[in-house]
Amino acid sequence: MGNYLHNLRRRRRKRLAELEPSDQRVAVIGLGRFGSSLAYELTRRGWDVLGIDTSHQLVQRVSDVLTHSAVADCTDPEVLQQLGVHEFTSAVVGIGSDIEASILIASNLLEAGVPNIWAKAISRQHGQILERLGVHHVVLPEHEMGERVAHLVTGRMLDFIEFDDDYALVKTVAPEIATGVPLGESAVRSKYGVTVVGIKRPGQDFTYATAETVIEKGDVVIVTGKTHAVESFAELS
Repeated sequence: MGNYLHNLRRRRRKRLAELEPSDQRVAVIGLGRFGSSLAYELTRRGWDVLGIDTSHQLVQRVSDVLTHSAVADCTDPEVLQQLGVHEFTSAVVGIGSDIEASILIASNLLEAGVPNIWAKAISRQHGQILERLGVHHVVLPEHEMGERVAHLVTGRMLDFIEFDDDYALVKTVAPEIATGVPLGESAVRSKYGVTVVGIKRPGQDFTYATAETVIEKGDVVIVTGKTHAVESFAELS
């Protein structure tokens, strides 16, 4: 790891002087299925990604794709310092199965002053601990995917995304009650408590909905509103 650290620190010093306001650097700690998938996608989007794991095999698997990679144990705060993670504006703790390691690494990142920390949790209790530590963003991918699929299986939705404040975004086939008149004249918002934000006709791309938009039978719509409201609206399809 010595040559890597020397070269990384040299590049860090050079880039700090050139750093733009929108710093697109992120450290992803834990390169299992969640971490590696996230790291690949961030790299594809042009981000400077440092991938870290204790497994030589996992690091080797991503080394040709990511900007930087290192075999290291980030439960040791000195390792984070040596890797320069404290200079990053964003870090992701992708470790889920080893809760103790997840908590220690999150604590180290907070102590290092990383301003934007994301962490994967494998249970609500794990997530609550991370939140109490001060982790800025906690995700429960298995739980959230389970909820999403449950909505798709039990309802008439084509896609479903729920937000923390009990709001949701739903993709569904437009119910007949919403067709035939401009949205500005319909009672969709006042009667059903949802807002149509997008519309797609067969064979066409999605477009933004306006007050003049007339939904036709067979159109797919994107609606947003309180979770119970969008669920009820989708059931009208």
